Amino acid sequence: MYAITGITGQVGSVVADRLLAAGLPVRAVARDPSKAAAWTARGCQLAIADMSDPNALTRAFTDVEGVFILIPPIFDPAPGFPEVRAVVAAVKVALAAARPTRVVCLSTVGAQASNPNLLGQLSLMERELSTLDLSIAFVRAAWFMENASWDIASAKANGIVASFLQPLDRAIPMIATADIGATAARLLGETWSGRRIVELQGPAPVSPNQLARTLGDVLGLPVSAQVVPKSDWHDIFRDQGMSNPEPRMQMIDGFNQGWLSFEGGGGVETERGTSSLETVLRFLADRAP
Repeated sequence: MYAITGITGQVGSVVADRLLAAGLPVRAVARDPSKAAAWTARGCQLAIADMSDPNALTRAFTDVEGVFILIPPIFDPAPGFPEVRAVVAAVKVALAAARPTRVVCLSTVGAQASNPNLLGQLSLMERELSTLDLSIAFVRAAWFMENASWDIASAKANGIVASFLQPLDRAIPMIATADIGATAARLLGETWSGRRIVELQGPAPVSPNQLARTLGDVLGLPVSAQVVPKSDWHDIFRDQGMSNPEPRMQMIDGFNQGWLSFEGGGGVETERGTSSLETVLRFLADRAP
């Protein structure tokens, strides 16, 4: 049995789908039973648990071969990340009590960075869960290609991709969520022990200019990237409803300045997904209004 958190999301759904396709039993861990109905219809067990409830998570993680941990993303956290700290504390207690054979956690590129930024939430997760005496793997995924879903409406309407990533010709590693889920499912099904760090990126780095050109090819329209000046970031994010935009701005700075990057070196595994940027953009464009 494999317990999958975040099963209703982009990555967790792929993990569960891959395991089911391999004939392996899956326990769907969800807060809302109605959102997991499609998975129970496919034969998954259901464990109702809020990610900050250690008792419910312990029940969900008990008597399983593996657990996939996806910390719910919080894009506008309170200072000090109290929301994520509560979730990580609950997950840590539950894993220590249930003691699954293997744990695979979705982490992020740059999790080793010490500079404060939004992705520091996952750095915190790695630090805390690494203290457990369990076999645990952290999949440090690159920038999601699916983030481009926010660009499709503007590309269609104005031929513009407004880019916070800059300069526009600088490429960074990106990855498709399908490849993240496939990697996590494979790791859950393998036999290994100890602590692993797996850095995962797509076939090739992608620049904002390349993303805009590829999106233009997909849409059949001329599309170009346009820099969003850093002086405008704070007001833009506040207008979007953010109360604490500073961590998000620090994260973008980290990518633009290069300190949010892969660690590499001894003991760190590196892998590449196979999904191309064009494949992901076509999928997103087909689903867009």
